Amino acid sequence: MPFDFSIPDTDAALPIVTAGHPVLRAIAAPVADPTDPAVARLGRILANSLAAVGGVGLAAPQIGIGLRVVLFEVPARRLTGAADDPEQAPLVLVNPVITPLGPEIAEDWEGCLSLPGLCGRVPRPQRIRYTGVTPAGEAIDRTVGGFHARVVQHECDHLDGTLYPQRMADLGSLMYVANRLSAATAK
Repeated sequence: MPFDFSIPDTDAALPIVTAGHPVLRAIAAPVADPTDPAVARLGRILANSLAAVGGVGLAAPQIGIGLRVVLFEVPARRLTGAADDPEQAPLVLVNPVITPLGPEIAEDWEGCLSLPGLCGRVPRPQRIRYTGVTPAGEAIDRTVGGFHARVVQHECDHLDGTLYPQRMADLGSLMYVANRLSAATAK
């Protein structure tokens, strides 16, 4: 199924598409020129879309644009305390590539704006290297762990048509966030 890869002419927020939308199941197309001004505009659209709903990351397919572009941040409140889990200001990454480092897998709770209200425990490589380019043309090459590694992997999964339940080892932990919070406060 062909997708419209055009980037709107405005920085306005776009609605988040939800599970079942075909763009979320497709492989996103690489960006030929990461420094094209339209890619910087896409970064602003992602930022405005994320600000409108809250969260720490968003991929272009989640706003209906099938290009390999993600936006993520790692706020201090989400850090795990690991030395390789640094805080990260909002970063737009174009054509990202992830390489898992080592055999260690960590399982933790994840949610997704494209699966509103749901969460589940997802196993992921604990440490990764990620590379890509910013819309300004800056090459990014980082080795990270903890939450930083998790958010990058989650957002980049969207570029390959993967939603986090597809990564879950046990779908028994898939639940509504309200139920998880209720169970946690009942203890």
